[in-house]
Amino acid sequence: MNSTTALVTGSTSGIGAAIARSLAEAGILVAVSGRDTARGETLAAEIGGVFVPADLAGDYQGLRDLAAEATARLGGRIDILVNNAGIYPATPTDALADADLDAMLAVNVRAPHVLVAALAPAMAARGDGVIINIGSWMARVGVPFAAAYTATKAALEQMTRTWSAEFGPQGVRVNTVAPGVTLTPGNEAFREVLDHQTAGTPAGVVIRPEDIAAAVRFLASDDARMIHGSTLDVDGGILATRLR
Repeated sequence: MNSTTALVTGSTSGIGAAIARSLAEAGILVAVSGRDTARGETLAAEIGGVFVPADLAGDYQGLRDLAAEATARLGGRIDILVNNAGIYPATPTDALADADLDAMLAVNVRAPHVLVAALAPAMAARGDGVIINIGSWMARVGVPFAAAYTATKAALEQMTRTWSAEFGPQGVRVNTVAPGVTLTPGNEAFREVLDHQTAGTPAGVVIRPEDIAAAVRFLASDDARMIHGSTLDVDGGILATRLR
């Protein structure tokens, strides 16, 4: 890979941690970021990276401070930005608390926008950079719950296309990885439900965080140099097929 540094938001556990590990294995110096200092520092030490604490639901200046601190800790440049952090209260519309809606919009939509605004211009000025957004298979299908969550992921896919048009001509590649039903530490208690959701897919099993990380690593590599503004579904076929 030409890129040598990366900031991965929400990377103290789950999909984000798998992404951080995979990029580090490819020789990338990774800034791990999240709210859990103990987990973040442990992972950063494990992969030879750095930890930058952040609360993406905080104010705008906090997001800009994250971009600036990560840039400084990574030697003055960020080559890869992975907007992984996301929150997902999967409730019926009338059960979603106001505070949860505000937090979801802040983390899932506002934070990626502010971070891209802070970091993409420098990438464009250098003529090289990669931005990878983590979306969801639920962004393009109607389900009877989680209206706000699915809308935030649809918004992120659209921002991917727009940012690709905006920054792509200056050498910045922007793409989305859309996970399917993925088993993480945060949803292990619902394993039976996840197994049921994926039993009728071509893959027949839940997605692992490492599967998502492999797709991110590919999109960050020179092998993906002609992929711009795309959404790569890593979902076991749940969106494209119906077997039952």
